Amino acid sequence: MMDTHLVLAFVAACALISLAPGPDLLFVVANGVAGGRRAGVLAALGMSTGLAIHTVAAAFGLGALISAAPQALTAVRIAGAAFLLYLAVMTWRNSRAELEPTAVPRRSLRRTYLMATLTNLANPKVILFYLAFLPQFIGTGAGAWPVTAQLLALGLVFIVIGLAVDGTAGLLAGALAEKVAARPGFRRTMERLSAAVFAGLAARLVVDSR
Repeated sequence: MMDTHLVLAFVAACALISLAPGPDLLFVVANGVAGGRRAGVLAALGMSTGLAIHTVAAAFGLGALISAAPQALTAVRIAGAAFLLYLAVMTWRNSRAELEPTAVPRRSLRRTYLMATLTNLANPKVILFYLAFLPQFIGTGAGAWPVTAQLLALGLVFIVIGLAVDGTAGLLAGALAEKVAARPGFRRTMERLSAAVFAGLAARLVVDSR
């Protein structure tokens, strides 16, 4: 079994990390503002999918393989930056178009989900989190679960907490966007702020790849 005190400490740490404004949360909010509640929730699900992949990779030792092949990680980050930049440009262009006052402009929900997953996978800080942070909460006493099982369980806890926080943020951001749908001027400003967030995240990925 797992040490209860370690699990509780991990839950508290995950809650604090998830609530702190970071690239993932900003991406979710930006999509909620630009595409409505469904886009915000789909972005949160995409982030959780990325975390699930990171969890499996860390549990089965693929994190060490990624560390040994930094060129592959750099390529993923650059690809993610290019997609984010494209999303920024398209969002900015949408903000300049004449919009119907009765609806929030909708982007492809599938693209939103895939972009969120890629953004999370391309974030080197998430990889470092899994490699450096999770092992601190692994129990080694008598009767402890295998390390792989503990890593999977801890990753699941992190995903659930992260999804709750990101999903709520995306839902609230989308609800705000839909309430101001009848005010094109304000909506245009929010679209442009979303475009700026996407561009900033793209620049951050480029900087981190150097």
